[in-house]
Amino acid sequence: MDENLKKLLEKQQYRFSGNHSVVKICRWTKKSLVEGKVCYKEKWYPPVKSHRCMQMSPSLVCNHRCLFCWRLHSGDRGFSWKESFEGLVLDEPKDILEKCIEQRKSLLTGFKGFERVDKRKWEEALKPNMMAISLTGEPTMYPKLDELIQEAKRMNIISFLVTNGTLPDRLQSLNTKPFQLYVTLPAPNKETYKKLCQPSTPKLWDKIMETLELIDSFDCRKVIRLTLVKGLNMVEPEEYAKLIEKANPDFVEAKGYVHVGESQKRLPMDAMPYHEDIIEFSKEIEKHSSFRIKDVFKPSRVVLLKK
Repeated sequence: MDENLKKLLEKQQYRFSGNHSVVKICRWTKKSLVEGKVCYKEKWYPPVKSHRCMQMSPSLVCNHRCLFCWRLHSGDRGFSWKESFEGLVLDEPKDILEKCIEQRKSLLTGFKGFERVDKRKWEEALKPNMMAISLTGEPTMYPKLDELIQEAKRMNIISFLVTNGTLPDRLQSLNTKPFQLYVTLPAPNKETYKKLCQPSTPKLWDKIMETLELIDSFDCRKVIRLTLVKGLNMVEPEEYAKLIEKANPDFVEAKGYVHVGESQKRLPMDAMPYHEDIIEFSKEIEKHSSFRIKDVFKPSRVVLLKK
């Protein structure tokens, strides 16, 4: 990796745990320690605890270039990198986990000195019991994902796997299922998807459709995530509803795009919907599906739907 790119990512508080694996402290981990506030995952999905959640990824690479993504894409700011694992020396799952925990501990060290920090929580935070495989890139592109989830389980760490759904074969081959599977449904149709996600190959929408067919067979908690962008994919709620019914997840999260990070260079400020916009769109999905609004979390502009 270009050293200047690595320095930029480290300046953004990413820490490398090998050649292609990274970890970072989630802002809700910080809020939990300093302010006692927790994220919606702790509110909705037991046994999540925000201060003990390790946000990481075994893959810096992705097969999407989503306009709403706050992360760097290859080609941004003059940087470029290989968008596949072909020819790379793979980080081993055990090494990834051990280094992520070590790097995360280093990032949390300074919080102990803050007067407002709950010291009991801080001690617990140093020993994560949940791994959100979601930080950057597309984690299912990492060839040893199954072993990574297995290793986490061996260490009594539950896994939340967040995927764009473009590699159904990789998901199907998982011998150890994550504790919770998130699949992003970014659009109601192929045309909107291609415009918004800029996929690396033309067949990825069909792969997402395959993943939706596969989800119901997973023996774990399953969530469909909608990342909603005003003026782009907040259309055709009835089509979203059809796709959601096909997947038959346990939960649906309708979440508003946030105008932060690199996405600010790709989208205007008014592409960010208000919380009320997300609620209204969720009500439209209700009309066309068996899912109903169960809760909202305004700080993250997200609505939870469940049958």
